[in-house]
Amino acid sequence: MTAHVDIRTGTATADTKPTRWQDRTGRVLMAITAAATLLPFAEGLSRLGSLPDDMVLTEFWRTCAYIVFAGMWALLAVAPRKQRGMWELLLFHKIVVTVQAAFVLDIPHATRTLIADGLVSLTTTAAYLLCRGWQSWRRGALGPDDNR
Repeated sequence: MTAHVDIRTGTATADTKPTRWQDRTGRVLMAITAAATLLPFAEGLSRLGSLPDDMVLTEFWRTCAYIVFAGMWALLAVAPRKQRGMWELLLFHKIVVTVQAAFVLDIPHATRTLIADGLVSLTTTAAYLLCRGWQSWRRGALGPDDNR
């Protein structure tokens, strides 16, 4: 941990970068989560042929969303403090889906959704804390050209 002085306020602040093991662990969690998300993508593709016509487009949209989520987690694994807002979007989505599933446990696949989205909520939260994901909001965190 190094200290620096905030130019605007003149106060000393602690720059708390994650340790090497914290950063690696968080990145690995995001890489595993990204890879694991490819499984429901493949499962969704395999179901498309057996769906009634009125469900194909909705199921295809849902299935393709897994690739978007896998990509978001992969981007966080590569650059966890350069993705402003992505952590928070992922956490919001996964947490609210988990909560919703908990309220509708009597419908098909709710328990499965509760477990799956609950687990990725936990892995994403853990990685966010380990990698210090909130630091992407610091001025200059995205690079010198980002503060125009």
